[in-house]
Amino acid sequence: MSDLDRDTLLALYESMMTIRMFEERVTREFRKGDMPGFVHTYIGAEAVAVAVCAHLNDSDYISSTHRGHGHCLAKGCDPGDMLAELYGRETGLCKGRGGSMHIADFERGMLGANAIVGGGIALAAGGALAAQVRGSDAVAVTFFGDGASNQGVLHEVMNLSSIWQLPVIFVCENNGWAESTPVEYSTSVANISDRAAGYGIPGVSVDASDVLAVYDVAGAAVDRARSGEGPTLIEARIGRMVGHYLGDPEGYRSKDSKLEEQSRDPIPPFEQRLLADGVLSDSSIASIAAGIEVVLDAGVEHAKTSPMPDAADVEAHVYAPVQ
Repeated sequence: MSDLDRDTLLALYESMMTIRMFEERVTREFRKGDMPGFVHTYIGAEAVAVAVCAHLNDSDYISSTHRGHGHCLAKGCDPGDMLAELYGRETGLCKGRGGSMHIADFERGMLGANAIVGGGIALAAGGALAAQVRGSDAVAVTFFGDGASNQGVLHEVMNLSSIWQLPVIFVCENNGWAESTPVEYSTSVANISDRAAGYGIPGVSVDASDVLAVYDVAGAAVDRARSGEGPTLIEARIGRMVGHYLGDPEGYRSKDSKLEEQSRDPIPPFEQRLLADGVLSDSSIASIAAGIEVVLDAGVEHAKTSPMPDAADVEAHVYAPVQ
């Protein structure tokens, strides 16, 4: 099945389940009407964030998108503090100022989710440049969608990153739809990874329903970056299991298309492989789920009982303090 050890396999599974259950809980809470703002869940893409971030540590950087909960959790951000942020509370990771689409946690190397399409790409390159200048072995990963693959900032940054051999990994999470536009209509190449050739860097496409395949591809890219060999472009092909945002009527795709993409859920096949290999059992699956549920229950309670930000502090945390 894999030469990964049991602890690593269990960690991958538990991290994927944490993201899935977090997003399912957020969906339920949002639909109650007391969570402000918009929410874009990471359901169906868990294998990408988990497999990539499994190769990273707190000194490494990531930048994210409007669909960033999974990246945050995979990088080690606290679920309770994330939930407080989603509820706009003072105890949130960004003091309730950022909400779902702007979560950051610099202690974990999470440079921030970003509501601007492609807005996090240059931030990751900045983190990679900082690591290079400091002489550390830290790397940076930027996650972005297929819609952002057509943004000019990506191409400028890939070009400069290749010239400077920056330790940065570009991870395109291609769910085939951007917001509601088919990738075949909007993108000039069959494989987004093919664009890497124009910048003299490796490009690889991988099926994002297979967490172990993503793990191997990500590991090679991170090793390459850490050793000073420069960037890699990874295209992770995801089945869009849910709409672009909670409440999306999804009029842009057929029912058959939706069912086909839902069949590419990365969790059930991995769970079945772990069961067959004796890494998991029915009782351990139930135990893992129960443990995650306890964490989420506590997180929601923490969020709902935390204070709202004081209006008098509306300008706090906007600018860095004067040194």
